[in-house]
Amino acid sequence: MACHGEIEPIREIGSEMLNQIMARGKEMGDPAGCVVCHNGDPTETKDKAIAHGGDNFFPDPGSPWVNEETCGQCHMEQVEIQWQSLMMTEAGKIQGTCWSFGALTGYEHKFGNYAVENPTDPKARLGTDVYRAYMERLRKQEPNVFVDRHEPLPDAVGFDELDKLNDNPELAAFTYIRQECNRCHHAVKGRSRRGDFRGMGCSSCHVPYSNEGYYEGNDRSIPTDEPTHPLTHQIQGTREATVTVHGTSYHGLAVETCTTCHNRGKRVGVSFQGLMETPYTSPFSETGAGTPDLHSKHYIAMEQDIHYQKGMKCQDCHTSIDVHGDGFLNPTTLAAVQIECSDCHGTPDKFPWELPLGYMDEFDMSPADGDPRGVTDQQLPHTWAGYQHDKKDGYLLTARGNPYENTVRDGDEVIVYTAEGKDLRLKPLKKLVAENQISTRGLVAMQGVAKHLDRMECYTCHASWTPQCYGCHVKVDYSQKDRCPECNESQTGFDWVAAGRKHMQPEFRTADGEEQFQTVIPGKVTESRSYLRWEEPMMGINGEGRVTPLAPGCQPSVTIIGADGKTILQNHIFKTPPGTERSGESGQLAIDMSPTQPHTMTKNARSCESCHASDKALGLGIPGTRPWNESHFADLETTDGTVLSKRAKPQQPAIENLDHDWSQIVDRDGNQLATVGHHWKLSRALNRQEIQHIQREGTCIACHQEIPANSAAINLLHHIAKYTGQLPKTNEQHAGLIHKIVLMSAWGQVAGVGGGLLAGLAGVTWWRRRRR
Repeated sequence: MACHGEIEPIREIGSEMLNQIMARGKEMGDPAGCVVCHNGDPTETKDKAIAHGGDNFFPDPGSPWVNEETCGQCHMEQVEIQWQSLMMTEAGKIQGTCWSFGALTGYEHKFGNYAVENPTDPKARLGTDVYRAYMERLRKQEPNVFVDRHEPLPDAVGFDELDKLNDNPELAAFTYIRQECNRCHHAVKGRSRRGDFRGMGCSSCHVPYSNEGYYEGNDRSIPTDEPTHPLTHQIQGTREATVTVHGTSYHGLAVETCTTCHNRGKRVGVSFQGLMETPYTSPFSETGAGTPDLHSKHYIAMEQDIHYQKGMKCQDCHTSIDVHGDGFLNPTTLAAVQIECSDCHGTPDKFPWELPLGYMDEFDMSPADGDPRGVTDQQLPHTWAGYQHDKKDGYLLTARGNPYENTVRDGDEVIVYTAEGKDLRLKPLKKLVAENQISTRGLVAMQGVAKHLDRMECYTCHASWTPQCYGCHVKVDYSQKDRCPECNESQTGFDWVAAGRKHMQPEFRTADGEEQFQTVIPGKVTESRSYLRWEEPMMGINGEGRVTPLAPGCQPSVTIIGADGKTILQNHIFKTPPGTERSGESGQLAIDMSPTQPHTMTKNARSCESCHASDKALGLGIPGTRPWNESHFADLETTDGTVLSKRAKPQQPAIENLDHDWSQIVDRDGNQLATVGHHWKLSRALNRQEIQHIQREGTCIACHQEIPANSAAINLLHHIAKYTGQLPKTNEQHAGLIHKIVLMSAWGQVAGVGGGLLAGLAGVTWWRRRRR
């Protein structure tokens, strides 16, 4: 420790983990334990190169290229399954991008960042026997998702292959994936930009990096004026792992660690924090500068998820299997995540432990049924090294049958043990109903209209907003200086997948990052949007067969510039094969609307009107835009639209094939206009019958068409109410009047029918008596 004597211990003094590290280090001649994780020569105090052990020194012990020798000494199960995890394969993103470039792999999740396959023994899957059987059923039901192997992602077109793009422009998909979509997988450290600093492999999550990327610890030998360093030399993990920075201590994984990657696509990380993407840099700082970019974007502050407001972190809901995987390929988030809202909250009629397994995770159009799932007193063996909580009356079970190891039953309540150290006591919905703590609106939504819970996700109503970035305008510019006289430089970009594979080479296995790698490929990717929204998320059907919020997934309008600087495609939307995604012979527009859990939950749900009186919510689109497949000019023109200038340029160039708004996925006849969650068989837009069943637009007219004078009876009542001051002037008064009218109408009809029956019975009785 001659050089690093002031560095922070990797875990707090006295912790079991640090004691084990130091004991093993002592056996290796290093009582401080540094060599247990980093390797090196602890006896060398003068020559840094010798002390760091040359090529076998591990600057980032969590790197997946070395962690079998480091983290794997104690956490072998987690290390063994890392290559099958979704955060490593990114197979869902690959298939999604290939889909939007013309369904290059069809529905099959064919490619991963690296070649990988499932174990041959089904029992190698981590989890309970019940969970293994559950996942095997899903595998048979969705074979294109739950594949047995991933082939390595194909190379992007090389410098000597650019002419291929003239005949096969869809090959640009692999350039796009390698430069942009897949730079966040665990086998690379990723780009060095504000908000994107992180480690590799285990260190991606368990070593804290600030958004600025500077070291702020006590070790004087680590530069504090250059980014790419951890905030502190400490491990973050469970509630027993204490991280202290500048005198402030915390536990668990900081949420911002997760958002380092989860800020694109569905944007669940930044949404959970209450951040919504914006193209603007206002408001200004005290120096007059705009807001700093974060993850290469700018944000406005929105309402935070209620779990975040309660002090919960991502790991307090998401289990180890959700994050690390179970050792088998689960290529999309819906495939990998095993939890549902009802696992903790239950329903108004049943406690969580009274629900059957599979509830709200059916992958079927009918709600799950069966025996109560109960609780368990057993943790999963591969989590024993983590913090073990007081199980009280038993651990709750997830929808797929694994123990929820930080969430327990205590009588008729639930305790959530948070990573930060809080013990949150939760009253399930059934108890809240019994104690009359649910609003009338809530009772109507959940019990009065019972079909809501049978067919919908909880977050369909409780997501207060959803990031909606409509239109992903992707330009891939392959201009090369030697083939384009007007070009000052050749257009290139960094290939993150190739950089990851570079680590496979022995001389680069221990490299701390990829910036020194020369994995540059032709083409420069630029992205933009048509417009942004957050309010009134639209609805559709997800892979579980439930109504869910939708958000724009991969909606590319693709422009490709060839090596000679000439346009190969302009604002082109690819199509899927004929007959797919409820299309005809021409195929479907390959712009996907993604079923999503927005991670913007609030206690107060969205209003009934925001769904039942909203065309947008039903997938019928946001009104007001002109056709996107036409060019629109803004110049001197005649009243019939003739543009006078011969040099006028279109203010909005046309987007081929897009004859409706980005936000419209279905027409009123139920014809689907774009793809919806194409990964899963059941995912789709609402059909005609469902739209008609939900839509209540024009309900006001049903009453007011007779008010005040189109009916003699209503005219009379209206005048009486007017002159006695009883006309409703507020929403509450209006609702009270409607409620009274409904009750009077119902009782009136009951009285009429009942009176008619009684009169008929009396008449029959009288007639029989007369005959006697």
